[in-house]
Amino acid sequence: MRAVVQRGYGGPERLSVEQRPVPDPGRGQVRVRVEAVSPDSGTLHILTGEPRVLRPVVGQRTPRQPVIGLAFAGVVEHLGEGVEGLAVGDRVAGAASAAFAELVVARADRVARIPDSVSSIDAATLPISASTALQTVRDVARVEAGQRVLVIGAGGGVGSFLTQLATMRGAHVTAVVSPAKSALARELGAERTIDYRVTPDPAQWGAHDVVIDTADGRPLSVLRRALSPRGTLVIVGADGAGGPMLDGLQRQLFASLQSPWVRHRLTSVVQRENGPDIAVLLDDLASGRLRAPVDRVLTLEDAPEALRLMAERAVAGKLVLTL
Repeated sequence: MRAVVQRGYGGPERLSVEQRPVPDPGRGQVRVRVEAVSPDSGTLHILTGEPRVLRPVVGQRTPRQPVIGLAFAGVVEHLGEGVEGLAVGDRVAGAASAAFAELVVARADRVARIPDSVSSIDAATLPISASTALQTVRDVARVEAGQRVLVIGAGGGVGSFLTQLATMRGAHVTAVVSPAKSALARELGAERTIDYRVTPDPAQWGAHDVVIDTADGRPLSVLRRALSPRGTLVIVGADGAGGPMLDGLQRQLFASLQSPWVRHRLTSVVQRENGPDIAVLLDDLASGRLRAPVDRVLTLEDAPEALRLMAERAVAGKLVLTL
């Protein structure tokens, strides 16, 4: 089968499409013939090997799993032992390692059936980015109707779903975005946009009940300037502005350590891959409540270009690769 393989850490030049063995599903797993995949920040972090604290988990000098990618949509081809509730021929979206390939093996509890009205292209955007956004808004930030919510990086993969999901809960969303992505943020429900280059000081962004940071990387004390007196700051992902010694993972740790000692609630998100959340999001897509913000559709062979665009933050919403 064709698959996108990573040879060492670095940039998109480390990627190539190669032939790999067909994987066999184990107990509780399914094999899916992939129709579409979507890169996310986790894929980019594994490509670069940054932040370095990830390497003991993914591989010190080179990734233990050479095939990249996490989020996919396709058709169930084979069921492993003990799988119930799924059948060969079901269209599913899910999350699994080594997803950027013609065939992927995934845990059955990390996939969900795709409604007939939802395309594989749209479904592939959900399993990582939209699931992260859902868990952030619902479980961590606990956004409520009428709250003022600030989304930093609202034009990115996770941010574009955060904007929609917070709006769906009745919040008033302000989006911190580049001018190139401000129109998308407004289309997705943001009532106001802020160009962080024109207005760099969070103290000038207004007071918000919830601030969700997906891309800023500045110290927590700086971001807290945009909070109301008892507001909540949520750090999403491992991005950071300080390089490998001050990455998003450290900011997440600092948030948990500082939160008991300050008036604000400081917290972070660790995404949990699971089928039920993907199913909720697929239903939202099918009903029209949620939109898959697809910037462009490329092919599997375009994976290096897709990761380059992501690294340069030149994507508004999500990229999708088709097979």
